[in-house]
Amino acid sequence: MTDQPGFPMLRLRRLRRTEALRRLVRETALTADDLVMPYFVLPGRGRREPVPSMPGVERVSGDELLKEADRVAALRLPGVLLFGLPSRKDARGSEAWDERGPVQRAVREIKRRGHGFAVMTDVCLCEYTTHGHCGVIRGGEIANDPTLPLLARVAVSHARAGADLVAPSDMIDGRVGAVRAALDRAGFQSTGILAYAAKYASAFYGPFREAAGSTPQFGDRRGYQMDPPNADEALREIAADLAEGADVVMVKPALAYLDVVRRARERFGVPVAAYSVSGEYAMLKAAGARGWIDEPRAMLEMLTGIKRAGTSFIITYHAKDAAKLLRS
Repeated sequence: MTDQPGFPMLRLRRLRRTEALRRLVRETALTADDLVMPYFVLPGRGRREPVPSMPGVERVSGDELLKEADRVAALRLPGVLLFGLPSRKDARGSEAWDERGPVQRAVREIKRRGHGFAVMTDVCLCEYTTHGHCGVIRGGEIANDPTLPLLARVAVSHARAGADLVAPSDMIDGRVGAVRAALDRAGFQSTGILAYAAKYASAFYGPFREAAGSTPQFGDRRGYQMDPPNADEALREIAADLAEGADVVMVKPALAYLDVVRRARERFGVPVAAYSVSGEYAMLKAAGARGWIDEPRAMLEMLTGIKRAGTSFIITYHAKDAAKLLRS
């Protein structure tokens, strides 16, 4: 016996005894509707290139992406997020706003397919610049204000192609306002903004940088991405992006920053997304391949935890695999 208050009348295990009982009282429901699948889009046709550090993830050309779009639609995932890999790079990342660029072509072709899921596009310059940074270089540093019109051009080119949400990920001050103003001037008042509002300078981005070819050629991104110890600052960033016109705010990465997700949801009461990033994916895949964990079970547990923290949706490379399990 025990002196625990309420015992033996209170036995919390009663409702854990069977799967049916657990389902009846389950507080958080993870579904395929919560998941967005990211893709890396290559120029050309007939191309699929595995990403070595991300087993199961490939860079794909636009025609191959259409096959992926069919799979996304069959799994009833609500959206995709597209990253572009250019055929050439320069100091300004000018192919990022090329109307014939890989992302712009892919958006148009997916929209013509008529599947109806949301198409989101990453708005940044790092994949397109020779130096691998997210903005214009002036005097060896990332120049904030000269970068804004370039990001706005990228966003407008994506909206013109048919993107439902454009997602500025650069962490340059004022970029949400610049993008919103440019979209409105160009007649795209209905195109939404998914702002990478609290994007941290994280060690978990390594595999993504391999996939996207976006490793900085000098220095790092700590001068503009957020310092990991800071959470109050994240709320200031989110507030600023909302004031500038963001429709959805994102916290990135997910697992190490679930406290920020929860605080954002409670403080602002707006849609909050989380990006479960490449390093989180790679760790789970590596441990699963070695038999150290039950990978499918750990994947669903991880995604459920992100949802439980307060996310409206989760961008994750596990999206297709998780959707298959959730619908089985």
